[in-house]
Amino acid sequence: MLLARKARTALRLARLGVAARQRHRRIARTAAAPVASGIRVSYGIDHVSGEGEPLSGGMVKFQRLAREFSNAPLDFNLLYLGSSSRPPDSAALIRLAARRGAPLVWNQDGVAYPGWHGPGWQKANRPMADALRAARHVFFQSEFCKLTADRFLGEPAGSWEILHNAVDTTVFTPAAGPAGVGVDRPLTLLLGGSQYQWYRVEVALRTLAELRTTIPDARLLITGALVFEADAARAHRAVETLQRDLDLAGAIDLLGAFTQAEAPDVYRRADILLHPKVNDPCPGTVLEAMACGLPVVFSASGGVPELVGPHAGLGVPAPLDFEQDHPPAPEELAR
Repeated sequence: MLLARKARTALRLARLGVAARQRHRRIARTAAAPVASGIRVSYGIDHVSGEGEPLSGGMVKFQRLAREFSNAPLDFNLLYLGSSSRPPDSAALIRLAARRGAPLVWNQDGVAYPGWHGPGWQKANRPMADALRAARHVFFQSEFCKLTADRFLGEPAGSWEILHNAVDTTVFTPAAGPAGVGVDRPLTLLLGGSQYQWYRVEVALRTLAELRTTIPDARLLITGALVFEADAARAHRAVETLQRDLDLAGAIDLLGAFTQAEAPDVYRRADILLHPKVNDPCPGTVLEAMACGLPVVFSASGGVPELVGPHAGLGVPAPLDFEQDHPPAPEELAR
């Protein structure tokens, strides 16, 4: 089974390589639109998904930007790439952009560091460091992003600014009607985002178990695909096992992936956003939750304290450590 999976991965990468080379040839043959006729932005991909398609991370930003600056994959006169959604052929795209005189704008999110990436973190950072140096302008998504980029990638060669992720406060709004924790439902926590790290799910379940010692009917919603295991069935079994061990039967709902159009209603189903991720650079889910009226209980690390501030939630203190992640204690989150 492992050999078959590796063979399928190799085939997929080979096909991607062929498609990328074909795209590079099309770009090289297409003249860039004159700047006088307006900005033509390429986001480094042929197609930006519509709002009816599930997305996460940096691609959500590009989906929103594409409303104002539609994707122009061939005749672009500005290349805008993001570290958290960097296409695998970014180096070639940057060279093609430079050849036609199209400036690169780079959006720098988080970096790889030993504590969460493990061996190979230097290699993972190399393409980001190259883009940072090549960029005419860099958006750092938080003060924390600038701090970590300076430390692990080096300083940018061009101009830069700190610009947090955006949220549309005409779309992400609190629920209509009476407000207040527990109105017409048990106290409900939300673990948002995509679940690609097991510790986030484990901490959330253990926090709920702690909380239910004083609020017995408290519940937890978990969004996103369970991708902390390559095998989805195995990931679900891990959650079910811990749920059973903690006596949380019936107290957890796995909501799966959702679209941006569906997102506000997901947030409105909860009372508090539980965000235990360590060193999260600038999570959109925190901004969206706050816009929908949810306070945030979080690991006071990364860029999250910048977003939440002193009035919109409570954080569990965490050390600034890049050698090891320090997930918040469930007892502290529950308290």
